[in-house]
Amino acid sequence: MTLSPFSLGIVGAGQFSGQFATLFQAHPGVGEVYVTDLLPERAEQLAATQGLAGTFPSFEAMLESNAVDAVAIFTQRWTHGPLVLQGLNAGKHVYSAVPMAITTEEIAAIIDAVRTTGLTYMMGETSQYNPATVHARNQIAEGAFGRLFYAEGDYVHDMDLGFYEAYRYSGGENWQATASYPPLLYPTHSVGGVLGAWRTHAVSVSAIGVVDERGDGVFDRAVSQFDNDVSNATALFEVAGGGSFRTNEFRRVGYPSHIRESRFRFFGTEASMEQLATVALWQDKNGVKDISELLEPKPTLAPDDPSLQHIAPELRAAFTSGSAPVHDRARLPRAFDQLHNGHEGSHHFLVDDFVTAVNTRSLPSVNAWVAARYTLPGIVAHESARRGGVRLEIPDFGDAPLA
Repeated sequence: MTLSPFSLGIVGAGQFSGQFATLFQAHPGVGEVYVTDLLPERAEQLAATQGLAGTFPSFEAMLESNAVDAVAIFTQRWTHGPLVLQGLNAGKHVYSAVPMAITTEEIAAIIDAVRTTGLTYMMGETSQYNPATVHARNQIAEGAFGRLFYAEGDYVHDMDLGFYEAYRYSGGENWQATASYPPLLYPTHSVGGVLGAWRTHAVSVSAIGVVDERGDGVFDRAVSQFDNDVSNATALFEVAGGGSFRTNEFRRVGYPSHIRESRFRFFGTEASMEQLATVALWQDKNGVKDISELLEPKPTLAPDDPSLQHIAPELRAAFTSGSAPVHDRARLPRAFDQLHNGHEGSHHFLVDDFVTAVNTRSLPSVNAWVAARYTLPGIVAHESARRGGVRLEIPDFGDAPLA
């Protein structure tokens, strides 16, 4: 397939966006790449380091320019909803980092804007291409689980393992206020990893949060921008069609999140699959098969590479992982073969999904309707936890319309 290149504006020149700027710029379906940031010096540095087409003084200036056809948003996680809406309403296709938004109203507005404008929106949920999710998705399609009735998804990333540095980098002097971001409002790694394989959606939830006890100014309601003092939370979801899944969002946990921060389990009537930090197993009524190697990405970039010097050592694995054997790379542009990957091999596929969707006017994998099903359960779960675990219904915006 021959793709007609479109121009792209990167919004936010932080630790994450530079990795994606490289991939977008290398994709044959993308032409010129620009960047903007609230701190102009960061945008200028990224443009100079990667040889981008240029910078814009503001997001608004980028949206007003005819030089940019699409934008990719890599800003603070609670800012995505309004920025996505600005982009769509300005006539730009939008790629957004997770989460989609932090309120039901923002999600509804994004879906309405996508429906009205006909533009492409995609949320870059890395768990969509997590090797465990890919393998479970393949096995479900083949009926290997029998009837799937229960699953688990964990995002277990301790604050001590790189998050303090990341929040200081992005939050400036008031970093503690934003480092208290509620765990359940960042649900898409755990929820998306389950629902990216299991073709259903959550219909109700009961959640419990654990009040933090570190006492270092983070997760302190008196300091928190989000009035949040919970650092660990667990949610149990009911799904359409029968069954349930459980997610954990942990920020204070004795676990090696630098080895594997997202992990999954799936249980069916005929088989089950379980993943830990370094081991993955396929199990049926006859026995157990170790599938660890099938799901293990091979690094494509050394953790001490100079391009990663500004990233905390504990976070570097997310930027260096290559593809796992379960990944089908045949569809990817050959330009990606020697480029860094990240988050267990997902970055290459996410970039290609968005570029292909824009150029072919097709629905991307994590389109607005899918993104809503990955994000909204956490928003409702957060409210459940704040209300002592009361069971709440989860609204649903339905399936994406046929492209």
